[in-house]
Amino acid sequence: MSLARTIRHARAVGFKEWFRQMTYIGDAKMGRLVGTDQLGNRYFENTDPNEEIPGRHRWVDYSQDDFNASQVPPEWHSWLAHIRKDAPSEDPIVQSVTPPWKTPYIENMTGTRGAFKTYSTTAPKIRAWEPVVKPRGSSGAQSPSA
Repeated sequence: MSLARTIRHARAVGFKEWFRQMTYIGDAKMGRLVGTDQLGNRYFENTDPNEEIPGRHRWVDYSQDDFNASQVPPEWHSWLAHIRKDAPSEDPIVQSVTPPWKTPYIENMTGTRGAFKTYSTTAPKIRAWEPVVKPRGSSGAQSPSA
């Protein structure tokens, strides 16, 4: 990333957005806002061949600070991975095929408090050792202070 490119991008997107991009993705990018999803993520594209490395001209700006790739819905993932040419917000096929009963996308909650955990109704095959301590009692010996 050259200094001239960095300054040009900072001027185009503004200092606040440039600083946010440098903090989160480590690169200053500018491009056309293609659309947003139901989670609030914004998707961008820069088609200028002199600006971006091929294959990195589409990117997502996550709405949450603690982000991961499971927060990208499948239709937007296919656009980011160049499986689809048009973005879901512009593609008439995606818009016409999406059924009205489709549930909203939920991110993968593994590793969080919202993760799915099954409840087992079977008894465990191995039980942990629980020591049994007998109560101390007088054994007939006198104490040293007596």
